[in-house]
Amino acid sequence: MDAKVTLSFNADVIEKAKAFAQNHNMSLSRLTEFLYSQLIKNNYKTLYDLPISNWVSMVAEGEPEYITKRKSNKELKSAFHEARKKK
Repeated sequence: MDAKVTLSFNADVIEKAKAFAQNHNMSLSRLTEFLYSQLIKNNYKTLYDLPISNWVSMVAEGEPEYITKRKSNKELKSAFHEARKKK
């Protein structure tokens, strides 16, 4: 049974991931599901141990950033206002 999930990613990463998925005749949802299935399949000690990390790096630009701590509302508001100033 499928369930819906809302995720946020860098727009460039999404565009490249969509192209990758399309080139492999799959939806972005199924590609994401595959990535998660790889996470739970084995008992990996770190994210870098995942066998998918090499091709995920090809899809993304730059070093991956793993954010594990939720930002406070104050930090989110500050980041929002800083981004608005740059426009």
